[in-house]
Amino acid sequence: MMEKEKLRQMQEKRQNWESSVYKKAVQENQERKQKFKNLSGIEIQHLFTPEDTAHLNYLEDIGFPGQFPYLRGIHPTLYRTRLWTMRQFAGFGSAEETNQRYHYLLEHGETGLSVAFDYPTLYGYDTDHPLARGEFGKCGVAVSSLKDMEILFKGIPLDKITTSMTINGPAAVIWAMYIANAENQGIRKDMIGGTIQNDILKEYIAQKSYIFPPEPSMRLIVDTFEYGSTHVPKWNTISISGYHIREAGSTAIQELAFTLGDGIEYVKAAVKRGLVLDDFAPRLSFFFNAHNDFFEEIAKYRAARRIWAREMKKLGAKKQRSLWMRFHTQTAGCSLTAQQPEINIVRVTMQALAAVLGGTQSLHTNSMDEALALPSEKAVRIALRTQQILAEESGVTDTVDPLGGSYYVEWLTDTMEQETYKYFDKVERLGGVIPAIEKGFFQKEIAESAYRYQKEVDANQRILVGVNRYQLDEEISIPILKMDEKGEERQINRLKTLRHERDNSKVDAHLKRLQKAAAGEENLMPFILDCVHSYATLGEVCDVLREVFGEYREPAIY
Repeated sequence: MMEKEKLRQMQEKRQNWESSVYKKAVQENQERKQKFKNLSGIEIQHLFTPEDTAHLNYLEDIGFPGQFPYLRGIHPTLYRTRLWTMRQFAGFGSAEETNQRYHYLLEHGETGLSVAFDYPTLYGYDTDHPLARGEFGKCGVAVSSLKDMEILFKGIPLDKITTSMTINGPAAVIWAMYIANAENQGIRKDMIGGTIQNDILKEYIAQKSYIFPPEPSMRLIVDTFEYGSTHVPKWNTISISGYHIREAGSTAIQELAFTLGDGIEYVKAAVKRGLVLDDFAPRLSFFFNAHNDFFEEIAKYRAARRIWAREMKKLGAKKQRSLWMRFHTQTAGCSLTAQQPEINIVRVTMQALAAVLGGTQSLHTNSMDEALALPSEKAVRIALRTQQILAEESGVTDTVDPLGGSYYVEWLTDTMEQETYKYFDKVERLGGVIPAIEKGFFQKEIAESAYRYQKEVDANQRILVGVNRYQLDEEISIPILKMDEKGEERQINRLKTLRHERDNSKVDAHLKRLQKAAAGEENLMPFILDCVHSYATLGEVCDVLREVFGEYREPAIY
């Protein structure tokens, strides 16, 4: 903290500068008299000086990389010794097509895989289910059985590459398929690494691809924590996600507060079950958005680490790794425009730079054509090259937290933390995260933020280049990816063949054992693994759980 006399002198010099220099400049430029606010509505001063951070204690509030409170990073050397994992979220149509894309990305320098699933898979339906018809392969790959998982990762060494899978409602089942596939390849469970998203609270709040009610959903998640910490120790059993909250229209502060609040809720649920915090906490991970307001995003990541470390300490964490916030970042899909799609490359570069300066452990860069279709090979290659240029040419990896100590960045980081705790207090007064979901608190907050943002764009108060300023009247000229139209038919035929050739008596026996276990209190992962090893389909396993748990229906809240 600044000494009182130095602070007084600084305040006096600032007042003199504002009255003699700044005031005159503003009077000569009437346009710049407006108030400047970031995307969270925080008013930004025209200048930041040491007095704006004078209340911060360097050792307690900022510290050093690799030391509590981890504001400046969880690793003391960060990218000087190891770059972030470069992932490209990919999945479309059939497992065959997606496998080809994975090999293409790995050949061009990707260092980790990231799986996008189609909507029937996200909702726990097989491709041949009546509700799935016509939705095959849209927005991701269809995985209905272990057979599909085997094709999806054909020729990919699962003990040498990490895989992130964006799956929530049926996460335990899809994870079981991945484990079973590795075991069938002769790879032990303790040798594979990766992440399942497995974040159901965010689904109730924003993305809506839930299956079961909150209580059994939380049970399944804690089951994965327990099973993973014992049997699959290199796996991140959850990726607590703010990304979809932001894509639904939240502000950066809401993304930060709601995501960390969900994370704390998961920890409390696991501890209530009887799990030891330091056994499972080191494998918790996070997933954030990287939007357009450059400094706001950097401050968000820095604040997230400090808040998480402090809250985990309050909850009783003792191990250093239990205090670490490890996170993946994806550039903001909702910021991309169908108009002049090539300029999305610029947006993505800026967003990716914010993620790197904020200390991300893993990064996906969106492709320029994603507002129009699934990415073409050229578009996804440019997106990957964006990360590689940042890593190899920009110099931003040379030092840890290069913006640390900036008066503006430190002030904004602290301000976002304060606003986050205000949201924590509101949720606490509502009874906690799940009661707040049931009362529609998060959903309403996000809807109001999205509406406010769109009003600003419509009124030209918020500029989107190519949309409400600098428009062009031209046809889109970039190539658009088209999927194989025969993929759905092949997938359905594969399911028919699978059901005919497998040992159906074994499948039935395993499904009945799962049903009995689900009605009790046992950890369900071993039972789910038995089911998928016998080639029970995703839909069959989820239907058993639907029968026992029921399905969630969102209450009318508006």
